[in-house]
Amino acid sequence: MNVIECTELGKRYRRTWALRNCTLSIPAGHVVALVGPNGAGKTTLLNLAVGLATATAGAVSVLDGIPAGSPDALDRIAFVAQDAPLYKNLPAGAMLGVARNLNRRWDDQRARSRLAGLGIPLNKKVGQLSGGQKAQLALTIALARRPDLLVLDEPLAALDPLARHDFMVSVMETVTADGISVVLSSHVVAELERVASYLIVLSSGQVTVSGKADELVAAHGTSLEQIVLASMRESESGVAA
Repeated sequence: MNVIECTELGKRYRRTWALRNCTLSIPAGHVVALVGPNGAGKTTLLNLAVGLATATAGAVSVLDGIPAGSPDALDRIAFVAQDAPLYKNLPAGAMLGVARNLNRRWDDQRARSRLAGLGIPLNKKVGQLSGGQKAQLALTIALARRPDLLVLDEPLAALDPLARHDFMVSVMETVTADGISVVLSSHVVAELERVASYLIVLSSGQVTVSGKADELVAAHGTSLEQIVLASMRESESGVAA
């Protein structure tokens, strides 16, 4: 099964293509690192996959052929953006209540138990939480939906090193316990190299590398970080030429 499948997918904003001719299949059962420089098209691709944007060209489906953005897809995918919509004046417990009312699939006991385990008080306002605690609250809301696919768009960008480590530990514990697929975007591949089993590199709106992490490392004889850097250099050279 493919959790995301794109065929000649493109998204244009006025005269600028943010993503173009993207043909890609992401198999289930992986923690997928979606990497590339700022402006490469990562967020655009993820927004199209989770139904937050409409394609200008091509098609995208999820979870073995379900149209992206359809009710079935929305029920089975959880999305955490860098600027997760958390209301700073609400207590964490009330934030769970808002999320519960907005989602058909919801495990309230799991959400409350997870926050308790993390030491995040339900009566503390979101605006008083640390950056790491806010990220964990957003992740908790996503996991309470019991998704088949978890999509995370630059969730580490605003976190300090300890919070980044704790967040990734939480993600990997969930992968182990629930067996869900994860697509995690970042422009810093070093943060993902320890956990990613599948790599996709985007540059200038197009896929330049795609494959299982161990096979790519074996084929190139170097680290994932070096594979990403080499791919981006080649892409920039092609654009310059």
